Amino acid sequence: MEDSNTENQVPSVIAALRRFNRPRPAVEQCDLCSLGLAVEHQHLFEPKARRLLCACDACAILFSGQAEMRYKRVPRRIRFLTDFNLTDAQWDDLLIPIGMAFFFYSTPAKKTLALYPSPAGSVESLLELEAWEEIVAANPILGALEADVEALLVNRIGAPREYYLAPIDECFRLVGLIRANWTGLSGGTEVWKEIAQFFTGLKARATIVVSESSDFGF
Repeated sequence: MEDSNTENQVPSVIAALRRFNRPRPAVEQCDLCSLGLAVEHQHLFEPKARRLLCACDACAILFSGQAEMRYKRVPRRIRFLTDFNLTDAQWDDLLIPIGMAFFFYSTPAKKTLALYPSPAGSVESLLELEAWEEIVAANPILGALEADVEALLVNRIGAPREYYLAPIDECFRLVGLIRANWTGLSGGTEVWKEIAQFFTGLKARATIVVSESSDFGF
């Protein structure tokens, strides 16, 4: 007669083998050298293609301060601007159809670009040069933005209104978040919850810039 203990062990052995054979979660890899990456890792930006790449520390450092190279290292600093000067009339002059956008200087385009998130992804808006120059004149800190990889991120939806100097990858992360969670005509409650959590997290990691006459949080 077969041992009953052996019979009882068979299902547990099979279950263990099934767990062992399950595909393991994919580990994100460096797009340059294929090294496995942690959840929090660095990014490179390709200005011509407006494309982000994941990078390990060793690869990312190769592109630090290299203005003429194909890729640029995305900085990690985030600055929250408490006294940013932007009137409703100036915002209207920027021709942004929603209360959220980011602005960065593109070296391939040789001008400042204005992009805003939508359910379909990022959308480029025509930016009136005079309107932008007026805002820059009122906010000298914008002159400290690193071309291609840092942006002025504006959130004028609800109150209070928020202004950040943020890495370009954070701006595109917001775009992806909205695209992934938008439902129906108004977006649905989930997307607005995600947007609120995004800005709460961004502010928690930011250096607060109290005055434009300060050291800009460097």
